[in-house]
Amino acid sequence: MVRRLGPPCSTGAAHVPMDGFHLADTELDRLGRRDRKGAPDTFDAAGYAALLRRLREDEEDVVYAPAFERDLEQHIAGSIPVSRAARLIITEGNYLLLDSGDWARVRPWLDEVWYCDLDPAERLHRLITRHVRFGKAPEHAASWVEEVDQRNADLIAATRAKADLVVPDTVIRSIEHPGGM
Repeated sequence: MVRRLGPPCSTGAAHVPMDGFHLADTELDRLGRRDRKGAPDTFDAAGYAALLRRLREDEEDVVYAPAFERDLEQHIAGSIPVSRAARLIITEGNYLLLDSGDWARVRPWLDEVWYCDLDPAERLHRLITRHVRFGKAPEHAASWVEEVDQRNADLIAATRAKADLVVPDTVIRSIEHPGGM
C-alpha cells in the first residue's frame, strides 16, 4: 500500500513491517518454539519497540530496519532504509496492541493503530494459500493454520477494542481491489 504513494524520498512515506523481527530459526530451535513460529514470543518485540523509538526520536539521518524474506523464512537485517525525510511511517503486524511482555513497549511509539477486521474464512483461505505458495504442502499448510495461526488470531482478536480504528472487511477488500471486488 505504501508503494502506491511513490518512492519514500519523494513522498516522505516508509513501510517498516514487524515481520523483520522474527527470531531466526536457529534461535527458535534452541528455544523449542520453531513449531509455532509467528506466535508473540517468537519475535524480538523489544528490538521492534527500540526501532520504533529510534524512528520517533528522529535523531538519525537513516535508520535501517530488517525485512522478512518469505522465500527464506528468515529476516534480513538492515534491508529497509528509513530516511529522516520519511514523515509518515507505516508499520504493520499482528501484536501491536498486546499489552503483555515486551509487546507493551510498542504501542506508546505509535500515533494510531488500525485493526483490519478481515472475514475469518477469507483470512484462513489467505493464510493457507500463502503457506502453500512458500513451500508447504496443502495438508501441512491447513494443519499449521488450524493449530498455530488460529491460536494467534484468537489472541489478536482479543485486542480489537484497543484499536483507534477498526477497518471492516468490505473496506479492506475495496482497497485491495480498487473499483470493487
